[in-house]
Amino acid sequence: MSNYFDAIPKIKYEGADSTNPLAFKHYNPEEVIMGKTMEAHLRFAACYWHNFCWDGADVFGGGTFNRPWLTQGDAMTQAKAKADAAFSFLEKLGAPYYCFHDVDVAPEGQFLKEYVHNFSTMTEVLAHKQEETGMKLLWGTANVFSHPRYMSGAATNPDPAVFARAATQVFHAMNATKQLGGENYVLWGGREGYETLLNTDLKRERQQLGRFMNMVVEHKHKIGFDGLLLIEPKPQEPTKHQYDYDTATVHGFLSEFGLEKEFAVNIEANHATLSGHSFHHEIATAFALGIFGSIDANRGDPQLGWDTDQFPNSVEEMTLICYEILKNGGYTSGGFNFDTKLRRQSTEPEDLFLGHIGGMDTCALGLKKAAALLESEALGNAVEKRYAGWSEDFGQQVLNGKMSLEDVAKFASDNALDPKPVSGKQEGLENIVNQVIYK
Repeated sequence: MSNYFDAIPKIKYEGADSTNPLAFKHYNPEEVIMGKTMEAHLRFAACYWHNFCWDGADVFGGGTFNRPWLTQGDAMTQAKAKADAAFSFLEKLGAPYYCFHDVDVAPEGQFLKEYVHNFSTMTEVLAHKQEETGMKLLWGTANVFSHPRYMSGAATNPDPAVFARAATQVFHAMNATKQLGGENYVLWGGREGYETLLNTDLKRERQQLGRFMNMVVEHKHKIGFDGLLLIEPKPQEPTKHQYDYDTATVHGFLSEFGLEKEFAVNIEANHATLSGHSFHHEIATAFALGIFGSIDANRGDPQLGWDTDQFPNSVEEMTLICYEILKNGGYTSGGFNFDTKLRRQSTEPEDLFLGHIGGMDTCALGLKKAAALLESEALGNAVEKRYAGWSEDFGQQVLNGKMSLEDVAKFASDNALDPKPVSGKQEGLENIVNQVIYK
């Protein structure tokens, strides 16, 4: 294993009173919450792309990070050094999972055959690293948005040759994910959208995307991949408008093409807020539609209109997220992946650990508060009471299709219905949440 992080000790749980910045204050992997360990509840993952591929560059300036694994020898030597760095980091952090794009872990090369060879070679390297460290793959995916060939889309591209190139990458990324024991496979359509409607055939592009997703499902079953297929919603950036705008939009698309039983969603907090929703809204909507899968845990800056991918630091928000997850039975194969990047001024090696420690502690404390909130039954009882009428005879007959519109109108007239408004008690419920969080 590499010596990239030799100066950093293995991160351990020391409790809320610890003043050690390189220690967990709330994340105790072995602590049991509602019958499961924290590790089993939260299923933390660190991402390959922001942590080990990005050098700190942005559109206004070059890289600010010293990443020695990005400067060693040829592209394949760098890829292997990057894997050393990644697994060294994961071991010291104690996150049990990681996530990657195909070209994060292997150089694309100049020709398609090079891509296939390089990716196959690095898949074997990752398999060895996993065996050596015990780390696991939460999900894999293919980057079909960064290369210039994808500037007009991948599956939605007007050129079928580009569609074919994207399909090739997804084919190999799905195979690699299965080979590595990945528990999910993610599709994010960063270029599946449009810049202007003047040159866009919306119906055609939806048909292309629908066919592509059906091909993905067919291949999943062909290779015997048991994990979830996940679509990651985002409203815009890099395109003006993306077809996977939000969770509800994704569900509508899946239903249109008969895929609603085959896919779930991977919800990113910052994508939720860019779509005009709260993170909580997107999680609750996914559960309501039966398509919740996994989470990219991060946050955006409320004053900025783009994807800043900062580490989550709001226990208030995370309490409500974990409440929805616990209420609905927890993760199946998903988890909290930190799709997060350091600020360009955070240039010390320990900063990579500090960001993840803070994010993991935020999720852990949110989990504990969510469990307390759920066990108190305060919110659940309030919701049950609010909708109690629908459990009575009239409400059940309506829901079960035993009454027509005319029947309902007659019932209202015969019983001289004159219902009075009932308080929603929002402020009181908000107070209950705060009382639990700050107790």
